[in-house]
Amino acid sequence: MSEVAKDNKKDEKVVKVQAEASSQVEGDTSAPTRTLWGDAWKRLRRNKLAIIAVVWIIFMVILALSADLWVPQTLGKPNAQLFDVRMPMSARHPFGTDQLGRDVLSRVVYGARISLAVGVLATAISTAIGLVMGAIAAYYGGIWDTIIMRLADIFLAFPYTLFVIAMLAVIGPGIQNVFIAIGILGWPSIARVFRSAILTVKENDYVDAARSMGASDFRIIARHIFPNSVASIVVYATMNIGGAILTESALSYLGMGVVPPDPSWGSLIQSGQTYLSTEPWLMIMPGLAILTTVLAFTLLGDGLRDALDVKMKDA
Repeated sequence: MSEVAKDNKKDEKVVKVQAEASSQVEGDTSAPTRTLWGDAWKRLRRNKLAIIAVVWIIFMVILALSADLWVPQTLGKPNAQLFDVRMPMSARHPFGTDQLGRDVLSRVVYGARISLAVGVLATAISTAIGLVMGAIAAYYGGIWDTIIMRLADIFLAFPYTLFVIAMLAVIGPGIQNVFIAIGILGWPSIARVFRSAILTVKENDYVDAARSMGASDFRIIARHIFPNSVASIVVYATMNIGGAILTESALSYLGMGVVPPDPSWGSLIQSGQTYLSTEPWLMIMPGLAILTTVLAFTLLGDGLRDALDVKMKDA
């Protein structure tokens, strides 16, 4: 066989192999692609405590959102004095009644609305402010970094709860002012976390490439830096929801939060502490609601921290 014929056969084999490889690549469009969030969800599902926390949070949200559909018909309105005062726990009143004859379970359920709303809205406000401040400080640096970080130091120098109380003393109590005060005063910690996350990715090659191609600062931050820095913010914001719920409960306990007769977990504890030795359910039940909900957000935050860690090797 001539050398030309051998070369032709080799060329045919190469072309055939390349064609098969190309067809396999083109035909494998259904193969799943791995993403950060997909891998995170797989790791999160293996964390039993985090899944229990998610289930409890979903249960509390559903309970609070559907309260109008079943609570007034089965337990009575939260502010209606329909029953005997300080009745013990029973099938009719699973959490008993308070000193004014109101069903405690009804008030705990409606208090969940306020606590969850404050936790989510206040965290959303503080996260939005913190993201903007942290992005400006980290991306531009220089005088902007100095001004924003020193401003954050000033905010952090004051005791947080006392700072919120002082702000509420100026703008007045009420549910709207509570989540505004908590949200505005909670941004420094998130700004610091986001600033640190941006500083670790802003000098990467893909950021330099986007900058060399003429991308605007906003596009670089929104499309390249933020997606690679958001994991730490998700974790911190999740845990911060529990902290906001605790702060709201403390403010309501001190009379600076939700205005009575609207139910709040903190105000329920405050009104029930007088009867702790005789009717402990008045204080224990709303306390358990705070404990389990805040613990659920904390466990979920811990689970998200582990799940979003790209260095995890078991995925």
